[in-house]
Amino acid sequence: MSPRPDPASDPTSDAARDELAQRLTAAVRAAPGPLPTPVVVVDLDAFDANADDLLRRAAGTPIRVASKSVRVPDLLERVLARDGFTGVLAYTLAEALWLQEQGVSDDVVVAYPTVDAAALGRLTSEPDAAARVTIMVDEVAHLDVVERARVGDEPVRVAVDVDAGLRLAGQHLGPKRSPLQDVDDVLALAREVLGRPGFRLVGVMTYEGQVAGVPDDVPSQRARSAVVRRIKALSLRQLEERRGRIAEELSRLVDLEFWNAGGSGSVQHTVADPVVTEVAAGSGLLVPTLFDHYRSFRPRPAAFFGLPVTRRPSPDVATVHGGGLVASGAAGPDRLPAPWAPAGLALTALEGAGEVQTPLTGAPASGLAVGDLVWFRHAKSGELFEHTTTAHLLAGDALVDHVPTYRGHGLAF
Repeated sequence: MSPRPDPASDPTSDAARDELAQRLTAAVRAAPGPLPTPVVVVDLDAFDANADDLLRRAAGTPIRVASKSVRVPDLLERVLARDGFTGVLAYTLAEALWLQEQGVSDDVVVAYPTVDAAALGRLTSEPDAAARVTIMVDEVAHLDVVERARVGDEPVRVAVDVDAGLRLAGQHLGPKRSPLQDVDDVLALAREVLGRPGFRLVGVMTYEGQVAGVPDDVPSQRARSAVVRRIKALSLRQLEERRGRIAEELSRLVDLEFWNAGGSGSVQHTVADPVVTEVAAGSGLLVPTLFDHYRSFRPRPAAFFGLPVTRRPSPDVATVHGGGLVASGAAGPDRLPAPWAPAGLALTALEGAGEVQTPLTGAPASGLAVGDLVWFRHAKSGELFEHTTTAHLLAGDALVDHVPTYRGHGLAF
């Protein structure tokens, strides 16, 4: 037997891809019974290596795990068991309450404002939840929603979401999140929170999506990548100065517990800001295709889904069952799942990735037979697990566990 290539040397090399694809297929074939498709597999060796890399880049700053990018409770618990990962950044209040109730985390921050009256009723009436879950606000209306939904007297922990976009030549570059941009706006909302009974201001969030979530080293887009890197550098400089001003003024009003910022693509840059006390990360654990081309880290894909070939419409086309696992965001080719192994397969321009079938072209297609597995990668992290109830966990050469996703727990957040 030839020696196994070392994925750590270059986990994206053709040799590493072929070796991992062989292990994935062999492990699925060796399962005691047939596995329903899509067969979703997480490579724990890569997952753990990615966690190590995030810790290295965080350089001692605690990492809050973004659950939206994971959506498998067992994997959340796996990474939270490691020193350096602390707490969850959830995406809905109902999810946060479930994670707290199940003991996945006793420190959950909801990254987005909520108007879920039922969940807010539970938050304000359950002491454990109120002590462990923090909600996000960026305007007074969010506080009003809480007060209307309140059914108990438990104080609500609140964090303020502050815009972290780049302001350049009258333009705003970055996610369209919070309306809070200037110091005075932030202070006005902070005073409102502090002045209302039943609320505690405990944190701030500044998510620089134009830094953390945009690839900056795409081989086929060198000119654009250079521009993106320039925008990132400007953003970081401007944001550090703005965060510093806001932090100084807020310190006159309240002692905050945390200042959350960043994401998988910006960890080492974000933690360099002395204001930031914790950094968020999630996609960097599984590394979907949208995270393939960053200068800040080497991608090591950890999540895959396998689909069987079900027909051969022509000698040079193989069609797999299903495949239309398309990512959210602005529609475009980069949101489609990528055929990953055998290397060299491609979607067709006419059909793309279909709900019930996906035709594939490329040199390897002619060698595929009905029943063969083709492995794909999703464009985004976390969203893959909305399409299955079970994540199969690979360690070495074998599937070592089969764990429920949120869907597998009967949950849809």
